[in-house]
Amino acid sequence: MSQFSRKILEWYSRHRRDLPWRGHPDPYAVWISEIMLQQTRVETVIPYYGRWMIRFPGVKELAAASEQEVLSIWEGLGYYSRARNLLKAARMVVENYGGEIPRDLIELRKLPGIGRYTAGAVASMAFGLDSAALDGNLRRVYSRVFNVAEPADSSTGEKTLWGLAEKHMPKGRAGDYNQALMDLGATICLPHNPACPLCPLRRICEARALGLQEQRPVMKPKLKVPHYVVTAAVIRRKNKILLAKRPSKGLLGGMWEFPGGKVEKGESLEACLVREIREELGASICVGEEFGIYKHAYTHFRITLHAFVCELTGGKPRPLEASGLAWVPPAELDDYPMGKVDRQIARRLQTRI
Repeated sequence: MSQFSRKILEWYSRHRRDLPWRGHPDPYAVWISEIMLQQTRVETVIPYYGRWMIRFPGVKELAAASEQEVLSIWEGLGYYSRARNLLKAARMVVENYGGEIPRDLIELRKLPGIGRYTAGAVASMAFGLDSAALDGNLRRVYSRVFNVAEPADSSTGEKTLWGLAEKHMPKGRAGDYNQALMDLGATICLPHNPACPLCPLRRICEARALGLQEQRPVMKPKLKVPHYVVTAAVIRRKNKILLAKRPSKGLLGGMWEFPGGKVEKGESLEACLVREIREELGASICVGEEFGIYKHAYTHFRITLHAFVCELTGGKPRPLEASGLAWVPPAELDDYPMGKVDRQIARRLQTRI
């Protein structure tokens, strides 16, 4: 066992976090937690994990659920392809593996949503296999302790970091080792202002010795994040509101929204909304009062959305680009999973109508 491994395991034995999925007898719990934790903080995940395990306590219950049920429980956690992949994977586990999550790394990676990191994490923590893992926290720790100068998000950097993960992984202790590094990265070896005086690896950290800890990991230069102006129509008919269901693939796949779209160059907000409703629904509208301005940042772009109250003036709405339409009373909007911006509009509707 290397000095690095020994120090991190000794620290973990005294400082490990008490998390609801740790020590759970069912590998399903580890799998769910690892998918939820992808690009999401532990504090955010814990309440979602609790609600999920009550509603879907095992892989068979998940496999039997509808996509809308799954997305409703997941709503607000973001990166919704994770939820859709969990549902697909659960159905594969039931159909192809007799309801038992496969213990083999190769078989694990056949499941939707499970890549190299997640397979290694699940295999080590749920099954005790000697499998390395490499998430954002681990990348940061390795990059600092071993002063990795290559960009962590480059193919060369990835190869170097995976090599370090496999080299230092203690046989028979991979699960604890991977979790120890996750905890260290989440509580001490932070992205900014790391608590180096408290770190068990401070005496062997090469970046700290050179005063470079804030400059590790190195990342490739980020591209400028584009900003889009978009519109949404709150179309009323009697006491119901029109919702459109997004196609299953792509951003917010399977979620419900207030129909609309991106403003084109030189186009007014009202003209954009009239055009989008004609193209998406085959209907004509009269654009009325503004119903709020909403801002949101996605992974690769930002939006400013302008919502308007609208009335149908011609044509029967049809799902030309959506996968479905629904006329919904405001009191029942909570039954339809939505992204954050659409949920804000829905909440405002419920307080005003």
